[in-house]
Amino acid sequence: MKKSLISALTTALVVGAASTTFAAANPFEDVPADHWAYDAIAQLAADGVIEGYGDGTYRGDQEITRYEMAQMIARAMAKGGGNKALLDKLAAEFADELNNLGVRVAALEKKVDNVKWKGEIRYQFTRRIRENSNADRKDDLFHNNFAQIRLKPSFDINKNWKGYAGLYYGGEKENLNTAANSNKFEMRWAYAEGVYGKTTIDLGKTILWTYVDEGMVYDGRLSGGMVTFGKDLKFSLAGGRTTDLTGDWDALDSNWTGTSSYWGAELTYKKDKLNAGIGYHHFGDEKNWTTAYGDKSADIGTIALGYRFGDFRLFGAYAQNFKGESRNGAGNPVAHSSAQRKSYTIQLEYKGAKLNKPGSFGLEAGYRHLGKYVTLAPTYDYTFGDWKGWFVGGKVTLMPNITLHLGYSNGKMIGTEKKDQLFYSRFQFFF
Repeated sequence: MKKSLISALTTALVVGAASTTFAAANPFEDVPADHWAYDAIAQLAADGVIEGYGDGTYRGDQEITRYEMAQMIARAMAKGGGNKALLDKLAAEFADELNNLGVRVAALEKKVDNVKWKGEIRYQFTRRIRENSNADRKDDLFHNNFAQIRLKPSFDINKNWKGYAGLYYGGEKENLNTAANSNKFEMRWAYAEGVYGKTTIDLGKTILWTYVDEGMVYDGRLSGGMVTFGKDLKFSLAGGRTTDLTGDWDALDSNWTGTSSYWGAELTYKKDKLNAGIGYHHFGDEKNWTTAYGDKSADIGTIALGYRFGDFRLFGAYAQNFKGESRNGAGNPVAHSSAQRKSYTIQLEYKGAKLNKPGSFGLEAGYRHLGKYVTLAPTYDYTFGDWKGWFVGGKVTLMPNITLHLGYSNGKMIGTEKKDQLFYSRFQFFF
């Protein structure tokens, strides 16, 4: 028996694929678009009835075994619908193979369905211009031009637990304007999440996002655990070690590794048009207990309020570091100015881009003051720590699952009062 296009078309009749207009793209490079069975094969591939050989080919003239034909019939039976009488005849013809195959196919398909993949490819260009020490000059601080792929698989463990992982390749270390490319795949996170009623438990290398202030203080990773209670009114506790402290906080001391011990708690409320919250976060380095590196800890309180009216949303957040100073590697105190011990944002948002709706868009504008001893690893794309000023941005869905994000910020560095502006653009392709 040949795995000719006749066998595929027979299966198409079984599953009822030939009864509709085909819209799927054919994934097989060796099936020309003008072939008489092109649409049938494309639909069967989209329905998961046929899979090809994993190298982009269908090999329509290659012989197949009864076992392979039985696999197609089994998938067609699982799909349901179509020509039941013809399906029954095929099932009778391949009864032995189906009996031997049934349990194994079900177990295999269940295992495959157990892992789900999603992700994105992004291309980003940013240009940051900061005032030079000579007041009448401006210097390009960086011209960053990079591409990145993010893979985000999830795994079903049992009825209460799921696993999540994040694999990244590319990013800021790869500048397409130069030959710089020090990238490698990185496991950004890998954790298990258990849900029991209104209680959620996260364990492993998980995502830590200061939910109250929507990432103004920290958007990074936590090796440890988090537990969250409630639905609309939520209380969360987290502890472990962070791995993403950035910028001037890290620059306090060359011995500071960018990692930190952490514990924190948040109380948040979100329902309908209103969201509000209050939180407390402690970042510290245990090295100061055994060495002279000094105390580089932060105790940060944060509060926020947001309200949506029509297509608009107004949001504000404030955070303060209650520590008045840090100590550098020599053990000497480094005072925190009052301006650097506080962060706040006030922003107005309009609508929002939806991935499945081309032409949908969202806009935002506002003012931020982001002290470097409070904003330790912010989620923002075009504002950053040790900075104050205004910003404007927008995102539009160009095609299904393809977005363009543009932004601009104009302000000053808090520590030096030097003028600082940034132009930002990002294409994202979601899958």
